[in-house]
Amino acid sequence: MGWARQFVAELIRILRHIGPLKRIPAAGLGESVGDFRFFPVMQEPAGQSPTNNDYKGFTEIMACPTENLRTAFSEAILTDGDAGGVPKRLSSTLIVDNEPGILSSLQKGLAAQFSLIETASDSVAADALLSRCHFDLIISGIRLPGRSGVEWISELRDLDYSVPVIFITAQADLQTAILALRAGASDFILKPFRMEQIQTAVGRCIERQRLKRENFLLRRQVSQKNEGSGIIGSCDLIKDVCDVIRRVAPMPSTVLVQGETGTGKELAALAIHKFSGRSGSFVPINCGAVHAELLESELFGHVKGAFTGAMKAREGLFSYADGGTLFLDEIGEMPLAMQTRLLRVMEDRAVRPVGGNRETPVDVRIIAATNRDLKAEVDNGNFREDLFYRLNVLSIRMPALRERIKDLPELVDHFAGSIAADLGVGIPHIPESELQQLAQYDWPGNIRELKNVIERCLLLSHQPSQGLTGCSSVAGAGAGAKSDDPDDLTLESVERRHILRVLDMEGGNKSAAARRLGVSRKTLERKCQSWGVGS
Repeated sequence: MGWARQFVAELIRILRHIGPLKRIPAAGLGESVGDFRFFPVMQEPAGQSPTNNDYKGFTEIMACPTENLRTAFSEAILTDGDAGGVPKRLSSTLIVDNEPGILSSLQKGLAAQFSLIETASDSVAADALLSRCHFDLIISGIRLPGRSGVEWISELRDLDYSVPVIFITAQADLQTAILALRAGASDFILKPFRMEQIQTAVGRCIERQRLKRENFLLRRQVSQKNEGSGIIGSCDLIKDVCDVIRRVAPMPSTVLVQGETGTGKELAALAIHKFSGRSGSFVPINCGAVHAELLESELFGHVKGAFTGAMKAREGLFSYADGGTLFLDEIGEMPLAMQTRLLRVMEDRAVRPVGGNRETPVDVRIIAATNRDLKAEVDNGNFREDLFYRLNVLSIRMPALRERIKDLPELVDHFAGSIAADLGVGIPHIPESELQQLAQYDWPGNIRELKNVIERCLLLSHQPSQGLTGCSSVAGAGAGAKSDDPDDLTLESVERRHILRVLDMEGGNKSAAARRLGVSRKTLERKCQSWGVGS
């Protein structure tokens, strides 16, 4: 009976993550009462495993709805001891064949590669399983009762079920192979087969899916040209931030990073991900840069035909971040309707694509960032209170540059070196007097503004302090440019200098500059065009 105790113990460990579980007085093993089935829970000394061949030690009972038992294995989150305590979603496979011997053999042979293996003898039973569980792989025979395996998989593809499929068959004709490949088969194996063949094919499928996601994320990161991951600075405020990051990184808790624009909130989020040890990727998205109607599809994905222009299914960023971290920048700009959906996903740990009817479990750590006062936004009705408290498990505030002015020389050296390498120019010498002038500046654009000033210094071969009055004189060198004389106090000149300065602080991002100025992007573009500033 020792194997039974181990099985029950493992089952209860999984069910603890479904929650909530209901504690009740003791009942018989496997006894059903109403809609609940009861299982005993072992109470053993810490660090010891059960060794007795009886049920001593089962001192309490936990209950779980029976309809949750099957989905428990596909949706539960376990802790992988070999990964340093990093949560890992269970991998699952569905095997469909009309030969019981094949089903039994594959179920035993693949037990080491999958935590959940379900079997079905025909497509009807398989559809019933698919309606309740998400599977990472399907292994199917071709000659099945009723619909053939090829017909069944073709119907799944029409419904945009994009899970990889391995076909097994005793038919070796070319026509069958062509039909299987057209149905979207990842591999095609002939019976009789060796178990090593199946295991190799399964490994190839899993690796292909991993490479596909990794390629998508790498292309996305290259296109966004993310800043490096190091947090530069040695003042007490930055030391405190780094200390908090190292302590919370290994935990799965949600983190809210707050601070003014340009203070390095994304660097903090990236540092949390790197110290977390999570095996998945760091996936950033700026909630304010994506149109409200597209944000839902961007985060959760969509099925074919979900909306006009959805010509094919697409996975969302939650799926690409599975096992890793999703960074929601500018969370305060997320529409209220999307806040409701995000809250549901955070609570259920499962996503449903736009237009779809099947939820897929995900293991994603969420880090959000904002330069707004979310508590004030809640009071003003612009942000959901329940989402605020769900996000604000732990808050990290990134200090403004004026609060950590002691780090200025270190930051200047860092940017001068890295930007000079990118531009292929020599590293400039910045005298102490220049650093003193920079230290007296207020830096409303924080680290981002400092980086732009140093880059302008390298481009125009002048000292950084010469670029603190706004945009470089090169920007206004066009035919229609007005004077940048700081003594010119006409309304038009003051307005021009202020707008170009804000545009410079936002790194040339006109949408962000327009939001900060409180005008529309069209108004900003019209003014820039009249001044001869680049489009």
